[in-house]
Amino acid sequence: MTAAEVTKAADALLAAARVNSPCPPVRSLLGDGDIQGAYAVQRTNVERGVAAGRRIVGRKIGLTSPAVQAQLGVDQPDFGTLFADMAVPDGGRIQAGRLLQPKVEAEVALVLGAELPHHDCTVVDVLRATDFALPALEIVDSRIADWDIGIVDTVADNASSGLFVLGATPVPLSGLDLRGVRMTMTLAGRPVSEGRGADCLGGPLNAAAWLASTLARMGDPLRAGDIVLTGALGSMAVAAPGDRFEARISQLGRVAVEFASEEDAA
Repeated sequence: MTAAEVTKAADALLAAARVNSPCPPVRSLLGDGDIQGAYAVQRTNVERGVAAGRRIVGRKIGLTSPAVQAQLGVDQPDFGTLFADMAVPDGGRIQAGRLLQPKVEAEVALVLGAELPHHDCTVVDVLRATDFALPALEIVDSRIADWDIGIVDTVADNASSGLFVLGATPVPLSGLDLRGVRMTMTLAGRPVSEGRGADCLGGPLNAAAWLASTLARMGDPLRAGDIVLTGALGSMAVAAPGDRFEARISQLGRVAVEFASEEDAA
């Protein structure tokens, strides 16, 4: 892949976000299996965001489900960058038209109190470095039309990041069994997704250790204060204007978000 091809793909994704209109898949520009090139595209737009004044506050992990990995033909997760302007308050409302084609998933968030610099990070390293956990909702989005994505598309598109919501009550990890937590996500009070901690790469701490090792090998380790969205505990649900989602995760509590109706935007 050439620098020009990286720039062309990054431009297409950035333009889709700016004009609020999805673009065709970028895998035609990068090649179906060029994950390294896709991360180069992702880095290009992250660097552009930082240059424009956006503040990085953490990372998200995607593709933690074996079923989704099989669907996209990969054997490992992927990751994206979280910016401060992607945070939505617990119980907050998302403005109509802010996202292109949003979907919602529930997961465990970790907030770090120390850097994780090791190339072979362990679960114990993650435990020692984590200040607390929170229930979280990730609102994933795609700049690719109709969610027609392969692994290259989603990696290039910042791991299909959109927005995120964190619960308001921090829970220390001491005595907390993140593998055993149970999650139920509801839409207007009706269950639409269920899962448990072990459904996320065998446990959210495993996912965080994978991310920490991967980023350390890339020379950009997780740092104190970073938020880590560790990956979905269950299936995602399509969001529409007027929808209200709430997730309850045992041992961690609840977190909710609402999508404004079309009338609210008028």
